[in-house]
Amino acid sequence: MEANVVDHTSMWSLVANASVVVQLVMLTLVAASVTSWIMIFQRSTMLRAGRRALDAFEERFWSGIDLSKLYRQAGSNPDPDSGVEQVFRAGFKEFSRLRQQPGVDPDAVMEGVGRAMRVAISREEEKLEQSLPFLATVGSTSPYIGLFGTVWGIMNSFRGLASAQQATLATVAPGIAEALIATAIGLFAAIPAVIAYNRFAARSETLIGRYYTFADEFQAILHRKVHTSED
Repeated sequence: MEANVVDHTSMWSLVANASVVVQLVMLTLVAASVTSWIMIFQRSTMLRAGRRALDAFEERFWSGIDLSKLYRQAGSNPDPDSGVEQVFRAGFKEFSRLRQQPGVDPDAVMEGVGRAMRVAISREEEKLEQSLPFLATVGSTSPYIGLFGTVWGIMNSFRGLASAQQATLATVAPGIAEALIATAIGLFAAIPAVIAYNRFAARSETLIGRYYTFADEFQAILHRKVHTSED
């Protein structure tokens, strides 16, 4: 008899005996949680790779290597994880293209270089923020979805209680417990998503800030280069 009571109050038994609506809520939250964790691992790996690639490229850039040689190396063996490399290639490609055109004003050259690098940075920013809206949605809506499942389950419990001849805690507790599981799953899905969103947003902002800093420094180098050649 005691083993039977334990079985009916186990976690799996509560989920299996829940109403269809509450089970659908739980299934939705579990699917959102699994998808969130997949995105968390993917974003974490991508951001770590991007930061390492940024440090490595800046070390090569400031080592005194010739810019044309660095551009050829980056073009022959591009690093898909290096956002700053894409910014460099976009800027130097536009610089070389405009310099080859006769009679182009140096200021027009630098304006084109700046525009090309800003476009490249915008593309990298889109890549870094690719999964953030989903994590934000899961983090903000999962508790409410779980609460909806809990309210629905408690409503069913009280409807069943109205038809019972004798109202005891033993008759009410299982229904309330199975309803509260929906809220627990909602919090389990929301908390990691919110933490990951804030962490990834901060890391992405740091990377984008370093991209803009590199673009400004690179543009200053090209500015000196174009005006020195004009002199």
